[in-house]
Amino acid sequence: MTEDLSQWRKEDGLAASIVVGIRIFPIKGLDAVDVSESSVLPSGALRFDRQWAFVDSRGGLINGKNRGEIHAIRTEYRLEQEEAILDGRVYSLVRQRADVEKWMSDRMNERVELQENRELGFPDDTIAPGPTFVGRESLEVIAGWYNLPLAEARRRFRTNIEFQGAGAFWEDRLYGSTFKAGPVEVRAINPCRRCVVPSRDSQTGEEDVAFQKRFSMLRKAHLPEAADPSFFKDHYRLAVNTRVAASEAGKTIRVGDPIVFPM
Repeated sequence: MTEDLSQWRKEDGLAASIVVGIRIFPIKGLDAVDVSESSVLPSGALRFDRQWAFVDSRGGLINGKNRGEIHAIRTEYRLEQEEAILDGRVYSLVRQRADVEKWMSDRMNERVELQENRELGFPDDTIAPGPTFVGRESLEVIAGWYNLPLAEARRRFRTNIEFQGAGAFWEDRLYGSTFKAGPVEVRAINPCRRCVVPSRDSQTGEEDVAFQKRFSMLRKAHLPEAADPSFFKDHYRLAVNTRVAASEAGKTIRVGDPIVFPM
């Protein structure tokens, strides 16, 4: 989709961009669902994002970091009904929790439990549990490094909100500042430190063992001069971890909304 950015102007020391994609990950570690809008919870997280998670018998969260076989699982969702479609069968994540647990236990070859947190979800960074942001131009550049389709780069980096119009890696300048996504005021906390997941094929789990080294080298080379290097103790990082104040709860971010950054 190509957006007309001419309606957003650079003025008063601000750079304008627009939201071109919103992705929610209802069950942590599994597939995303594209939505046209999403509301902010009092915790700062997006509604439905990582609301559910599978936990193993030792109490550990099951995700792509620790269970590579999870990449082969395909899921679809009916969010408002709180339903997941697994192997073509529709399950209620509320009323059929035992059935969902059995389904996943069979896939993982161990007993797992489905947990839910409607207030915060299960973010990797509880200090910055707001939505993650990334520029489409940044994803396009990274996809080119590895000769990947843009959609595959999106699946590997698993970011909530994609924007367009600021230029590749513009987001590296944001840390410690505040910006607006539509009506929502967002605080940029730090660049997201990446795990093994981006190095794997999102559909098969096959790993590119040279991925991290190459990524870190190229990210360092492409870091904008205006970026604060103190936020990049290493360069295996992409996307903005954020915090959103409780005062923003109930506001909605929509595809097509302007994002206004400090220049």
